Amino acid sequence: MFNKVLIANRGEIAARIIRTCKKMGIQTVAIYSEADENAPHTELADEAYLVGPAHVSKSYLNMPRILEVIKESGAEAVHPGYGLLSENSSFVAKLEEMGVTFIGPSSKVIDLMGDKAAARAFAQEAGVPVVPGSPGPVADDENAVKLAEEMGYPVLVKASGGGGGIGMQKAKKEKSLRKALDACRRRGESSFGNADVYLEKYIENPRHIEVQILADQSGNTLHLFERECSVQRRHQKVIEEAPSPLVSRIPGMREKLLNAAVTLAKKANYSNAGTVEFIADQSGNFYFIEMNTRLQVEHPITEMITGVDIVEWQLRIANGESLSLTQDDLSIDGHAIECRIYAENPDKMFMPAPGHIDDYEEPQGEGIRVDSGVKANWDITSYYDPMVSKISTHGSDREEARTRMIGALENYTIDGLTHNKAMHLDILQQEVFIEATYDTGWLEAHQKGK
Repeated sequence: MFNKVLIANRGEIAARIIRTCKKMGIQTVAIYSEADENAPHTELADEAYLVGPAHVSKSYLNMPRILEVIKESGAEAVHPGYGLLSENSSFVAKLEEMGVTFIGPSSKVIDLMGDKAAARAFAQEAGVPVVPGSPGPVADDENAVKLAEEMGYPVLVKASGGGGGIGMQKAKKEKSLRKALDACRRRGESSFGNADVYLEKYIENPRHIEVQILADQSGNTLHLFERECSVQRRHQKVIEEAPSPLVSRIPGMREKLLNAAVTLAKKANYSNAGTVEFIADQSGNFYFIEMNTRLQVEHPITEMITGVDIVEWQLRIANGESLSLTQDDLSIDGHAIECRIYAENPDKMFMPAPGHIDDYEEPQGEGIRVDSGVKANWDITSYYDPMVSKISTHGSDREEARTRMIGALENYTIDGLTHNKAMHLDILQQEVFIEATYDTGWLEAHQKGK
């Protein structure tokens, strides 16, 4: 096993990866910006190196400096977490040139799945259902308008290099389509260096469901069942559940969904942890939308229902170990729910609300897990994602997980900061959530109607 691993990330995910490394006896190297000096993740690591000023482009995306730190520290491997450089194939290629192990898939696979239009075409070739849409990037506005008229409105405009809801807009008619094309091209260029966009038919009242994959370097591939991520704002996830309530209630859907995800991963010669994402309608028809070639924010709930430490297996697979797990070893144990706690104002269009945390105390108890990268007397700055923590609860069934989450949130102290804890408590007690009849547009409509 590696002696020393550098975590090219910050906050709660860096802290979470460090904990598993410590459990495995691996030394850890943290990186930090000037704004993150003395951050919890730097205190947990064995070593910590400054990589630049507060702005993310000058620190956590400062590839030359991070590569220097890898050499200085003697790290043999790099875990990217999620976001930042986690799906940057040029970073992975540079590590490959240095002889440093990237804890994730190859740069070739990242390139394939990183271009959403190309990934869609690949899935289609693999026999995995895809949403009707353009076969690749649309050449110009006129072609896009023609295609949208053929498919029928509404349609989704999506940045080819996008992910996590970034560079995605719904269009209900030609006028809004032309605006969306322009906006998504600009967002794609600024966020991903890729102005290409493609179209998909908009699925009415959609559910967002994803499958966690683990695959070793010998081609052994298995799934860790599915998660549902349909409680969203601005196409970004707020509450996730495992397993999916929709999949659980529709006979035969789970087997088809999981088989499709494994088929795609095998076809791509995928190695390490990854997530295959689908959109589904209320009848259980599902369609591939993208594959995230990294650890997902919401991985804790999969760990809770399977008992598998996904980060540990990421490390083992990257070190060349074969999966000792088989699909028959895995089963769904109960139900888990995750709430993302953000420094934001849900009553003002979910606007980020950077500020200072005064008192901070996390809930504890049976079936409660908190992944955080903050502490008392700490600032949530405007430079980074405003996530405070992820709180996850596990129960023998969904209702126990839900009521346990309510209790955990009620015992969670975050003083001095505007945050969305009260919104989560409200959601968890809404009939739509209790009955699990929500879709991806429900939360924003609910907030507007309050």
